[in-house]
Amino acid sequence: MAKSILVVGSVALDSVKTSMGETDHALGGSAVYFSLAASEFAPVRVVGVVGDDFPASGRKLLSGKGIALDGLETVAGGKTFHWAGTYDKDFRVATTLKTELNVFQSFRPKLGEKEKNCEILFLANIDPDLQLSVLSQMRAPKLVACDTMNFWISGKKASLVRLLKHVDIFFINEEEIRQLTGEYNIIKAGRKTMKMGPQALVVKKGDCGAMLFFKDSIVPVPACAVEDVKDPTGAGDSFGGGFMGSLAAARRWDTLPELTKAMFYGTVIASFNVESFSVKRLGSLSRAELHSRFRKFTGLLKVS
Repeated sequence: MAKSILVVGSVALDSVKTSMGETDHALGGSAVYFSLAASEFAPVRVVGVVGDDFPASGRKLLSGKGIALDGLETVAGGKTFHWAGTYDKDFRVATTLKTELNVFQSFRPKLGEKEKNCEILFLANIDPDLQLSVLSQMRAPKLVACDTMNFWISGKKASLVRLLKHVDIFFINEEEIRQLTGEYNIIKAGRKTMKMGPQALVVKKGDCGAMLFFKDSIVPVPACAVEDVKDPTGAGDSFGGGFMGSLAAARRWDTLPELTKAMFYGTVIASFNVESFSVKRLGSLSRAELHSRFRKFTGLLKVS
């Protein structure tokens, strides 16, 4: 039976414009993308905060995927975190037009009994001091993973480094790991980051794929080719959800074969995410579609 996953992160409403169209105040946020992806493999619980402007349709979509929302706090009279941005024509550069933290600004995660007892904890991109606070509330998680961003590396590097001593798997992108370590070469940066505590490291490289570091092994995985990209928002978070979901469904996580398999599932589910704006594609994704694309993708790369 798959292990239970707790994700703590942002639940948001995003306004996004790309060369393929645009959307206004659509469902988004790191915890949302992650939970939808992970729910294809394992039971997921979300801890986050929204305002009373958060649409009932959003709750219905998440609940319909079996995602537990007991830990989703609603602040009366408050507004949900809102991000607005645009992407360039090749989807590689995002320009932020507006960031309205709203109720997320004063978010202080408090875990209920069911959340404290989850077997796997994923700390999505929030203040590392808050990530440490969440970790301290957990009973005895079997696996702890976290993500971060350049803002926290710049402003709270000491807290992040302190957190990494208690983390099993760390997710970070190319730009961020260079900032964290001062090393431009990704392999050198990866080795340096591993010494900070994580047993496994995943370096996200956008449309160039991702790279896994585990013990003495380095496993590069290419991106899954997508013909019609609409919106790359949440690709990294959905990758993380697919990755952690795959491990939750495995007997154990600390082997290179299982971690490699998780890399492929994360890559495949992220490829579905970018096919639509917001979480529309993840919301309609079937397990049959997911596993079919996984088989085709790994078959091309001769992975069993």
